[in-house]
Order: sequence, then structure tokens, then C-alpha cells
Amino acid sequence: MTEPRLPVGSHDLPVSPALDAFMRTSWAEAPLPAGSRVAAHALTPARRARVAARFPGERLVVPAGSPSARPLHADSRFRPHTAYAWLTGLTDEDQAGHVLVLEPDGDARHEAVLYVRPGSPRSSQEFHHAHGEFWVGRRPGLAETAALTGIRCEHRAAWDKLLTATQPPTRVLTGVDPSIDAWLGDARRLPALRCAPAGLDSVIDELRLVKDSWEQGQLQRAVDATTAGFEDVVRSLPQAVADPRGERRVEGVFGLRARLEGHGPGFPTVAAAGDHACVLRRTRNDGPLERGRLLLLDAGVATDSLYTADITRTIPLSGTFTPVQRSVYELVLAAQDAGIAALRPGARFHDFHEAAMHVIAEGLHEWGVLAMPAEEALAPGNGFHRRYTLCGSGHMLGMDVHDCARARPGIYPDGVLETGQVLTVGPGLYLRPDDETLPRSLRGTGVRIEDDLVITRDGARLMSSALPRTPDGVEAWMAGLLDS
Repeated sequence: MTEPRLPVGSHDLPVSPALDAFMRTSWAEAPLPAGSRVAAHALTPARRARVAARFPGERLVVPAGSPSARPLHADSRFRPHTAYAWLTGLTDEDQAGHVLVLEPDGDARHEAVLYVRPGSPRSSQEFHHAHGEFWVGRRPGLAETAALTGIRCEHRAAWDKLLTATQPPTRVLTGVDPSIDAWLGDARRLPALRCAPAGLDSVIDELRLVKDSWEQGQLQRAVDATTAGFEDVVRSLPQAVADPRGERRVEGVFGLRARLEGHGPGFPTVAAAGDHACVLRRTRNDGPLERGRLLLLDAGVATDSLYTADITRTIPLSGTFTPVQRSVYELVLAAQDAGIAALRPGARFHDFHEAAMHVIAEGLHEWGVLAMPAEEALAPGNGFHRRYTLCGSGHMLGMDVHDCARARPGIYPDGVLETGQVLTVGPGLYLRPDDETLPRSLRGTGVRIEDDLVITRDGARLMSSALPRTPDGVEAWMAGLLDS
């Protein structure tokens, strides 16, 4: 008789009937601690109600997503889709394949139902097969998940029951879980399923634009942890400078802090030294750190609730800016100061970028880099200053580093700022080493200064003020950390 075998991802070891039977017995109960709740338990019902109110009489389907597999069946670390996490409070890796459904109840209201894969029973073969509890850890049961979230739970296998009765108009957050997209696109199901137009993703992102006090607190925790990570990096610089791949050491040092204090880095860390600092989003991080050059570090810790910081500092690896480096840094700082000064409720989102770019263009003209005056360089038909800065000067911040990006353009980015919104202001200059329009003394100098701010009733509060921004402050900060 042929013995059953585990999947290749489980090292393809045979399982005898005797071992299978033995694995099903004599396991103690391991319930979750009494009273366990997701951190946002008190906030998610109102979030779901706000979304549902925009779609009366419609079913709303929000998947958590599916894990991406690497070669040889090694799964990457899973992170639930932001909309799912915001509406349920569930942020752990065990949410892969789960689905939130908001079902219309016929009275202009909706009932939330979670379709989940509960923990595998110890008496079943699933317990010791790939993706079972023995391999990947414990998953809460249906009742436990309901207690964690306050949402009625059904087994994921019951998903097809949705199709057995009269179907309401249905909106699905597509592009998140291929199995849900396939279900939606299956021609055999369409006669029973009336698909409503898209727009669910935009509505959710627009509702997430203003952060409540709890969310602001989570973002402040992320900022504070990121500040500690930047301090760790500065303390590690003597070892990093001696390492042929010092950029990677910087990335690793920051990543350790991110995993110790939160879910991990909120986005791929940019640790770019020397000429690499002139590349906007270089995440390869495999170069050396050379004394006398600059290190541009763009990084952020994401909390366990998935709210992420996004801060950039550009620091001199020698501990002191050269005159040229200081000149470039001071121009970028002046641009950031102008951008921050433009933040207030009712201001256009684009105002802070335009204020920063006016300072940049004026400075480039004064240096002789731009032959024309700032106003001419900034004219919509020109934009010549962008050769040296190119990208925008900031973005919304929250559970995604570029938060709420699926909002309708008229709301964001073409709308106005509101109290409670959190965003970054981070202009930069990227004076590439191969740019023949630049004096040789400026080539190979990249500087970005990026901070996180929350819009207040009369302006904005700098959440990342614990990290110095001025060149003198940066030098003193580094000296204090390296001497400690």
C-alpha cells in the first residue's frame, strides 16, 4: 500500500497510516487569552458602517489577499490588504485567503461576515500537513475570530453559499485575491450575479484620508520607532563604513529595529551613499559608505497595526558637511521649510510642493545652474528645475506609505487639506554625477529631507521633530551618538 505523502513544500516526507493516526491524538487545548481583541476593535464597526452607507442595498466584498509564493514553495511574509485590515482590525500573517463581506440586510443596513480558514483540528490530517498548525502556527477558530473582531464568522469553505440565493448587486475589491477575481469572472456564475460598477476602493481610501486620534497615536509610535532606528544607524556607522557593502549593513540595522518595535519596515528601505543618493528610489543597497560622502536614508517602521512612518535624513559620513554639501543641504532645507509653512486646513494639497519648488528654482538660478529666472523655469510649459528634483515633495501617510492613492483625483491629490490628515513633506535635490549641466563640484550630491506632519486647526504639527533637520543639528546629533 502506498503511503500518503506531504506536499513538496513540506520536504516531501512520507506519512505512514500509523504516524497519521498518532499525530491526531493527545493534544492539549490551547485557547487564546480571555478577552483578546484586535487593537482597533472599538473603531472598526463605525468604519464598516461608513463604507456600507455609501452603497445601500449592495454586497461589498473585501479580500485580505493571497500570499505570494517564491521558488521551491517558500511563501513570502504575508501582509493583509489595507482595506481589509482597516475594516476588520486584523493585521497578522494568518489572514491570507480570508474575505470580509458586507451583506445588505434589506433595511438600508449591512451585516459584516468574515469568511476565514479557522485553526485546523488536531484530529484532522490538515493539522500536520503543509499550511496546517504544526507547520505555520496556530490560527484562531471561528468563535475566537468572532470574539477578536466582533464580526460573525463563517468557514472559508462556505463561500459558495453566497451563490445559492437571489444575488444583490455586488462590488468586489478586485486585484487583491486571484481566487476572488476568478470567482467574479466565472461566466457560469454571472447569470446569478449582478456586478455593480467599481468604486469601492476609491470610497474606502477617501474615508481613510482623515486620521482619528487613535490612528494619529499609531503613526506617532511609528515615527518614534523610526527615530530610534535612525539613531541605531548612526551608532553603527563605524562598522558600516568598514564594510564593503555598508549600505546593506545600514538597511539591516534599521530593519532590526523595525522588527523589534513593529511589524517591520513599512516599505523597502533606501540606504543610498555617495552617487547612489542621486537615484530617487534605489533599494538595492549594496554599495560602500565612503567617508567624505553623504548617506541618504529613507526608511520607516510600520507598527503591528500597519501604520507606517516615512522619514528621510541625509547625513555626512565624516560627521561634518563639506561646504558644498552644506550649501545643497541648506537649499533643500529652505525648500522644506517653505513647504511646511504652506500646510493648513483648506490649503490645496499641491500648495506645499509648489512652495518648495519655488525655493529650489530660485536657488538653482542663483547658483547659475538654471540660466532663466525661477518664474520662467517653473512655468507649466517648462519645468526645467525638475531635471534636478523630478518627483513630488510629499504624499499622504497612513497604513500605506503612499496612503489613499486610489482616492478620486478631485479629492486627493487635487483636493484640499483637512484637519487630521497626515502627510510627508520631503523635497530633494539629485545632482547626478553624469549631468554635464552642473559644475563638477556639485555632481554626485543627493539630498532629501523628509518629515511626517499632521494637519491641525491652524497649521501642522511636526511629528518627527525628535530628529534634527538643520545641518548644525545633524552634526551635533551624530557626534553625540558616536561618542556615546
